[in-house]
Amino acid sequence: MSSIRLFILGTLAATGPLHGHQIRQQAQFDRTETWTDVQVGSVYGALKRLANEGLVREVRTEKVGNRPERTVYEITPDGRRSLAAIHYSALRDLDRHFDPFDLALAQARAIPAEHLEQIVANRIGALQVQLAAQRHTAEADDRYLNEAERMVLQHLIARTEAELRWHSDLAARLPKIAADFANGVGGPQPSDPGLKRPDQKRPDQKRTAP
Repeated sequence: MSSIRLFILGTLAATGPLHGHQIRQQAQFDRTETWTDVQVGSVYGALKRLANEGLVREVRTEKVGNRPERTVYEITPDGRRSLAAIHYSALRDLDRHFDPFDLALAQARAIPAEHLEQIVANRIGALQVQLAAQRHTAEADDRYLNEAERMVLQHLIARTEAELRWHSDLAARLPKIAADFANGVGGPQPSDPGLKRPDQKRPDQKRTAP
């Protein structure tokens, strides 16, 4: 699911025709970058892709003073159908995003224990700063939010709190992780041509008639 597509199509459906700068302003006003993966700088490129797909169309150009001409877009009927599908999918489907850190941690046996401890400590510090910023934003903007937006920010805070708890648990388990790495527990094993899957026979094992 593309967040930028959902944002642009949803904004045009709600407000009517807009040019790219107005859509960017809406994203900045809503602080969209703080609680989604929508990047304000990607609006113009996404608009062109949506236009090429027939999901939005140009309706006119505007020029104010010495500013460059701006193209105004509106959502098309195909765009509304696409928006409905994307919106429904985003509301229904669970996001099964996998954090690359997890794979990196599982393969960190070559990293010295003290380095891994520092990496985790740095991540905890960054999460604490992030959580403080999110709580400040939620408190400072609360009077401007509707209940849905308020719950979105609370969801973001809850996810960061969960990450912080997990990282704190990880920090406590680092000695055990280092010991498992040192003892060769789990992870990739040295190649041994003699080892086969349970459903395969070793080269020296005779076949028996059924």
